[in-house]
Amino acid sequence: MQTQIQSPVISDLKPNWPHVTWFLGLAFGLSWLVDLVLYLNGGLSNPATMLMLQFQMLLPAFSAMLLGAFFFKESPIYYRTHRSASRWFVYYYFLLTFLYLLGAIVSLAQPDRTTTISSLLLIPSVLGLVLLIVLRLVGGKDTFASAGMAGGKARIWALYGLGLVAYYGFQTLLNYLLGLGKVVDLAAAFPQMAAANLPAGALLPIMALNTVVIGPFLGLIIAFGEEYGWRGYLQPELIKLGRVRGVLLLGVIWGAWHWPVIWMGYNFPGQPVLGSLAMVGLGVLLAYFFAHSVFKSQGVWTAAYLHALNNQALSFFFMAVVTPYDNLLSFGAGFPGLALGAVVVLLLLRDPVWKITE
Repeated sequence: MQTQIQSPVISDLKPNWPHVTWFLGLAFGLSWLVDLVLYLNGGLSNPATMLMLQFQMLLPAFSAMLLGAFFFKESPIYYRTHRSASRWFVYYYFLLTFLYLLGAIVSLAQPDRTTTISSLLLIPSVLGLVLLIVLRLVGGKDTFASAGMAGGKARIWALYGLGLVAYYGFQTLLNYLLGLGKVVDLAAAFPQMAAANLPAGALLPIMALNTVVIGPFLGLIIAFGEEYGWRGYLQPELIKLGRVRGVLLLGVIWGAWHWPVIWMGYNFPGQPVLGSLAMVGLGVLLAYFFAHSVFKSQGVWTAAYLHALNNQALSFFFMAVVTPYDNLLSFGAGFPGLALGAVVVLLLLRDPVWKITE
């Protein structure tokens, strides 16, 4: 017998539209300004591109934290009332964003130093993870949960993470079987690894370990930059419209946030219009998947981990295993992949968790 989840309906519960507008204005304004600077400095051909994109990923959380800490008095991280140990992570995040800003500026001025700067910036990112663990131990279970930054349940991290890897692995297989991509020659594509005199059969497992297992944790703080903004702040506001409707709107917003780099040729080279539509579609599908994981785990860090894993898995499967001939017309981020993702989302939407009113 199926148990129906019941919860009180609060008819006057609506998003705080003035605050949402301030957040979106700041997040889009800062992020698109970074894109404009990149465009004016050669676009995606600039050696500093990846560093600039990482800096851009920090800005949604920076915007939410800046407004929440100093302007939105009812925010759980407002500086006058936020006294848990997690406040030190907020301040550290401001410092991290500033360090990435300096790194981006220096890289644009001296492109030959970009690799060194990117490597150096890994240090504060890793220190951020250490700080998280220390503050969690010092402050206790609720120190981050009370600030809207709960870690979530480990089993959800593992279950959804394995599902995500299997999902992209299956799409990679479809690209191969349907002739939509070519098998990558790892020795030719990654000569730096071949130069290490590793056995040919060891290249793929080592890359999988680095990108799919280790990579998501190294990129966790960067992914949190998007997730605290989108899933940590904006999602709780928009789902006051209803979970399904709110997450749909969030997905459209999130996809549109990526448009400037799509117009520059990122993900879908030479397809600015269809690429923009595909990016919105991908944003909507991932928004439902990440939201479902957050609802199940009760933690925004779950979405940060899955976001980092998603980026790493896409990179691994579609750059190191089978490379699509056309990103727009293949499985992965293309329209066939979106169709498959829509089936997954429709299955997720059958879960009663979407009916809960908050």
